Amino acid sequence: MTVRGDVLAPDPASPTTAAASPSVSVIPEGSPTAMEQPVFLMTTAAQAISGFFVWTALLITCHQIYMHLRCYSCPNEQRYIVRILFIVPIYAFDSWLSLLFFTNDQYYVYFGTVRDCYEALVIYNFLSLCYEYLGGESSIMSEIRGKPIESSCMYGTCCLWGKTYSIGFLRFCKQATLQFCVVKPLMAVSTVVLQAFGKYRDGDFDVTSGYLYVTIIYNISVSLALYALFLFYFATRELLSPYSPVLKFFMVKSVIFLSFWQALALRHAFTYKVYADKRLDAQGRCAPMKSISSSLKETMNPHDIVQDAIHNFSPAYQQYTQQSTLEPGPTWRGGAHGLSRSHSLSGARDNEKTLLLSSDDEF
Repeated sequence: MTVRGDVLAPDPASPTTAAASPSVSVIPEGSPTAMEQPVFLMTTAAQAISGFFVWTALLITCHQIYMHLRCYSCPNEQRYIVRILFIVPIYAFDSWLSLLFFTNDQYYVYFGTVRDCYEALVIYNFLSLCYEYLGGESSIMSEIRGKPIESSCMYGTCCLWGKTYSIGFLRFCKQATLQFCVVKPLMAVSTVVLQAFGKYRDGDFDVTSGYLYVTIIYNISVSLALYALFLFYFATRELLSPYSPVLKFFMVKSVIFLSFWQALALRHAFTYKVYADKRLDAQGRCAPMKSISSSLKETMNPHDIVQDAIHNFSPAYQQYTQQSTLEPGPTWRGGAHGLSRSHSLSGARDNEKTLLLSSDDEF
């Protein structure tokens, strides 16, 4: 008898072959053993099924993004909504690529890095969207300034006993979410470098492996960001109640477990129909809108993120609140040949300006 893998195979030259016991099964040459059978995730069927749901989610979400860009009537809010919506195509397509390269851990790290970095950006944009819903920092401060922070062990505010809401409180919420946008990319770069030197393996908690330390830093950073989001909601939950913030936040975080179904639920949580209604003027006419390309360009411009980071981390602005205003562009009126502008092209676009309002209280 000869040994092939873990299975005994009869030796053709052996005289005992013909008298072999009937209980011994003979496996034909070239047939895969039980250990060689592929798992379901490695099969073409799994890749095809997942691909169908991924591309369906992509089409649904991309249509929603398109409608927001087409009805781009409230840039201050919709820029954050569109950025949040992009997590579905990014996460879904990234996960599908990870499945296609299931047996290659190196590719998986690269795909996961892109996905996780964008997730950090989404958390920041969700908080910024809540700020816009409430009218910005100055409006929020006018509502909560001086109110005592409710001390509760259940809600994680017991350490804030005796404190009152102030500009320092809002500054902490923004800083805690912005730090995650910095820490996560740094950890992503570290992961790629460590893997290149053979010092990183996913799931390896050995003290000599970089995975342990990257995981610890990542979890501390994301926990701080989520805690800041919760503190902000805890302070403004009554003001935010008309905007269903819990539903929106659940939709954002559920992408990890419910990627396909979230593509459907996001259509309700971040509906574009609210902004489509704002396209009509007082006479019910459809106001002129920006092109899809210009709306997308404005949405993906990171200028507001950079300015927000400078404002929240620079010592020179620690005691100032921001208030965004729109300098009105041209007014439109009806004429014999449709809509016409009341003044020159020099004022054709609304200009967003930021006011800094002094605040002398601290957190």
